[in-house]
Amino acid sequence: MTILGGTASVTHTVRSNAHQAESCQCNGHARKCRFNLDLYKMSGRVSGGVCIDCRHDTTGRHCHYCREGFYKDPTKPISHKKTCKPCDCHPIGSSGKSCNHTTGQCTCKEGVTGLNCNRCARGYQQSRSHIAPCIKIPRVININHQAQNTAPESYQYDPDASESTKESEYRAEPADCGKCKFDTKRLNLNKFCKRDYAIMAKVTGRTTAGGKNAPRDEVRFNLQVQSVFKSNGPLLLASQRKSSIGLLVPTKNLGCRCPNIKINKSYLILGMDAKGSPENLQLGPKTIIIEWKDDWNRRLRRYQQQAGSCY
Repeated sequence: MTILGGTASVTHTVRSNAHQAESCQCNGHARKCRFNLDLYKMSGRVSGGVCIDCRHDTTGRHCHYCREGFYKDPTKPISHKKTCKPCDCHPIGSSGKSCNHTTGQCTCKEGVTGLNCNRCARGYQQSRSHIAPCIKIPRVININHQAQNTAPESYQYDPDASESTKESEYRAEPADCGKCKFDTKRLNLNKFCKRDYAIMAKVTGRTTAGGKNAPRDEVRFNLQVQSVFKSNGPLLLASQRKSSIGLLVPTKNLGCRCPNIKINKSYLILGMDAKGSPENLQLGPKTIIIEWKDDWNRRLRRYQQQAGSCY
């Protein structure tokens, strides 16, 4: 029997009682399979092959779905080596490490929402408990004996809150939070070419952009530029001087954790030059902010060498 998978195939033969060779599809995730007589009979004597030792975090008779703790990447075919992605369930907000094999949706505790179970749902607010991280907003009875909420409908994010609150994963989910356009898992030459700058920077702190008495509509993240892969003058100068630049983020974005920026973490930041102070970067429609991975350094150096073919 021939096991098909990707560009390579390995031959392994199993036979039914009628001594007829049957094929078994393992989607490129197993090198051998065994014959199961019961399955052969149930299939109407069509196929009785069962894949053995499925790789790449797959499982099933044909290595056709992801094992527990992983889910199917919708952008990749089932035969791809990285078709199964690990569940990214929050250790406090989720009930376990497993997620839906198809959607990646984690099982959330009461009052917790989000694909990864990392936010408080409407009507809930953050608690200090790891067992029940989100609790219902208290209600009281007024003099007319009518139930009223004592807190706003959604928990408001405070940019000047205590450090423990700032770093918390739990903030109430605003009604208009959609998919974050600044966060992407894919990085390619086309995206590199279409941005004016690409830097690696460490977030060293944050302040309210307008000062103590200014409207709290922006937060300034302080960036220590560590590497410049593509840039204008000010960013190169900041890198050479080891000086700090700012990244201005609207406060409303932080309520949706878009982008999700953490202090003392390094990020790859790509974007377009904007008119304004050279001391600050601005979020724009084409801004990309991704937590840094060491293996990106080689890829970005390669993009630098290929930059001549961008236009």
